[in-house]
Amino acid sequence: MANTVKTIIKVFIPLLLGVVLVWYSLSQISIEELLQYCKKADYAWVGAGVFLGFLSHLSRAYRWRFMIAPMGYNMRFANSFMAVMAAYLINYTIPRAGEISRATILSNYEGVPFEKGFGTIVAERVADMLVMLSIICVTLLLEFDYIYAFLSERFNPVKIALALLVLVVLFFSGLAFINRSQHKFAIKFRGFLKGLIEGVTSIFKMKKKWAFIFHTLFIWTMYVMMFYVTTFALVETSGIPFAAILIGFIAATFSIAATNGGVGSYPEAIVLAFLLFNLPEDPSRAFGWIIWASQTLLIIILGGLSLIYLPIYNRRK
Repeated sequence: MANTVKTIIKVFIPLLLGVVLVWYSLSQISIEELLQYCKKADYAWVGAGVFLGFLSHLSRAYRWRFMIAPMGYNMRFANSFMAVMAAYLINYTIPRAGEISRATILSNYEGVPFEKGFGTIVAERVADMLVMLSIICVTLLLEFDYIYAFLSERFNPVKIALALLVLVVLFFSGLAFINRSQHKFAIKFRGFLKGLIEGVTSIFKMKKKWAFIFHTLFIWTMYVMMFYVTTFALVETSGIPFAAILIGFIAATFSIAATNGGVGSYPEAIVLAFLLFNLPEDPSRAFGWIIWASQTLLIIILGGLSLIYLPIYNRRK
């Protein structure tokens, strides 16, 4: 019964949230107005963004091979790329199911045991998370003056300092509790942290670690550049500050985890981020839908073709 409830929460809550956010987004801007923004968009810039997104997917597929090779398997690049794209597409139906399907494809067509393949995907996620945290830290450092001024205008600086102090105390108190406690949650969390550390250290032990690090940085550079160049598709977003681009990118990235593939949440996260810079809502929302739709279309096409072509490409095996 508990497992059924968990499954319902994992599958239907993100789907329901996505539907609600799509309804909310389209209630804030009429479909006719949204279509007008789409019609006047410069699709050369949209296409450039899609191409950069495509490069990031290629790089992710190539990077995966560096993690498989030390286990004694020579994964074909075509299978790696199709597994990655199929996983992206499947995540639009059931969140996180794509990772399972990716490891299953690897097992079926390359003979890599499921648990080993899934372990490499987890290690990849650790590397991606570290880069994402680095982007957040760099953004905070570069835009500290702006963020501080923004918060100071709306909140009492003393209260901000006290809130930060409370957060720091809670953080270290939580770490102390987790380190000493035998509670089920604490034990699980310690195991999670141990897995993260092992995943990070395994990166530096691999034979082609610098190639892996290069591709990891390249993937995220392409993500940021994809977001950046697409802003030029609309006149209203073409001259926005780079700080807005970074904060919008961070917000949009986190929104993907909230709903299936960021449906509904992606454009609204961008609107919230751009509002911090006093950018108008309608063009921001239109930009969010344009970039989300273009990248989603790429995944639907490549992911769908991958699911069809995988058994054909591997028919002999």
